[in-house]
Amino acid sequence: MDYRGWALLSALFAGFTALLSKKGLESVPSNLALAVRVVFILVISVAIAAATHQTQVAKLTLKQWALLGGSALATGASWLCYFRALKDGPVTAVAPIDKLSFVVAVVLGVVLLREKLTWNLGLGCVLIVCGVLVTLYKP
Repeated sequence: MDYRGWALLSALFAGFTALLSKKGLESVPSNLALAVRVVFILVISVAIAAATHQTQVAKLTLKQWALLGGSALATGASWLCYFRALKDGPVTAVAPIDKLSFVVAVVLGVVLLREKLTWNLGLGCVLIVCGVLVTLYKP
């Protein structure tokens, strides 16, 4: 399977994440729910790394540690905000707004990584923003 298959699976699981998280947040504070989720993710990810023999932590460079640490901080901040939003709002409003991360990732990829912005990628970003606005519109 190439990256597109993995990305589609990621989207599928993210959709289930929203639903399961929303239900799991019933009568549970959002930060506690996130902490429980993180424990599960830690155990599962360590088990997968061990099972696939990807445990050479000593081979990581300082730069890799810093970048992965920054990624972890950004993920943690995203999850804290996401769980708080799910606690207070409907999945049908929170999930579309969360998908604006695609637009943010494209802008950062173009600006910081010098990736090429094609017309169809730009149009896709515009359509996503329009889609989010349409889903949130209350006549």
